Amino acid sequence: MLSWDEFNEEDTTTAAPATAAAQPASQTAAKLDNDAAGSVEEARAVAADDSDAIARAKRALDDLDIQEGLNELEGESARVRVDEKRMINARADLNQLVPFKYDWAWQKYLDGCANHWMPQEVNMNADIALWKSKDGLSEDERRIVKRNLGFFSTADSLVANNLVLATYRLITNPECRQYILRQAFEEAIHTHAYQYCIESLGMDEGEIFNMYHEIPSVAKKASWGLKYTRSISDPTFQTGTPETDKQFLRNLIAYYCVLEGIFFYCGFTQILSMGRRNKMTGTAEQFQYILRDESMHLNFGIDMINQIKIENPHLWDADMKDEATQMILQGTQLEIEYARDTMPRGVLGMNAAMMEDYLKFIANRRLTQIGLKEEYPGTTNPFPWMSEIMDLKKEKNFFETRVIEYQTGGALSWD
Repeated sequence: MLSWDEFNEEDTTTAAPATAAAQPASQTAAKLDNDAAGSVEEARAVAADDSDAIARAKRALDDLDIQEGLNELEGESARVRVDEKRMINARADLNQLVPFKYDWAWQKYLDGCANHWMPQEVNMNADIALWKSKDGLSEDERRIVKRNLGFFSTADSLVANNLVLATYRLITNPECRQYILRQAFEEAIHTHAYQYCIESLGMDEGEIFNMYHEIPSVAKKASWGLKYTRSISDPTFQTGTPETDKQFLRNLIAYYCVLEGIFFYCGFTQILSMGRRNKMTGTAEQFQYILRDESMHLNFGIDMINQIKIENPHLWDADMKDEATQMILQGTQLEIEYARDTMPRGVLGMNAAMMEDYLKFIANRRLTQIGLKEEYPGTTNPFPWMSEIMDLKKEKNFFETRVIEYQTGGALSWD
């Protein structure tokens, strides 16, 4: 065990002469550089006891062209100024995290880290007993659980793929990239959570994980999202022109405003309603943790979209506004159809008509959050209890006031 006292004693055997301290700093630094270079050269020399593999590794490094790596930075190696940072098409060095331009992005990263949880922390014993009980759940309730696990187990993988293969590469701001890395990890946790529920309940994994191929209402939502990923995921795709910049903006709207901002809400409402009725409480607890994460993802995505609009006002023309509106309305319609498929009859204190009103209420929120007008005026929230779980009008405040409560992954209360 090391004692720091040892390092407080003056080492008289290696101490530099006192006159060295009087030398100018530049001379001292130059001498250190020279000594370091000699030491590195000595380490690189092939020694008599080096194996053939070690000797070949050392010689290979003799031919290493460091300029080749530096050229990849394209002259961006200068220290970054805040005003050089941009959401897309920035020329500033992406490897320099600070100084921050978007403090909100860094704060969301910190909040996401504080909200960490893992699926195994949630006790599933009551769910297992209820699911295996012949009279534990009605057929309507079982349909809801299976449909939602089928969609979400795929949806979060689609989101993660889009983040890793497209969004991270094309966003040119390091503090936003930092949050995107955190989000990608959270999407992996969500997929893990669905798998954990499916395995715990003893479901047919092939049936559940293939619903996005086999169940039309699930397949339509997955296909709608995928069409906004195909070209963006191509490693040769680059932003930098008005058309490619618009293409990327469409992708962000599709994934943040629709896939995470609309497609998740019917299922979350259904499962959380079960939890309120003391049914499938473990699954419901997992879904509430996931909903909390997804709401933060949504807020982050909307902030990115709006920042791109501010920095690139030419992209947000009449055609783009109309297209964004259509995307949100199409997503809302697909989610309404999904609600009717998962809930053909009234169950859990709700029905498809009530869910349709709720989805229109959410669609209005998504439209106004990116500066578009409401398309369903006068629509109200038929599920006020959902606002207690996640206030749609104050999504940021929900997290700012509850981060400490969640950071240990403690059990949720359904009172």
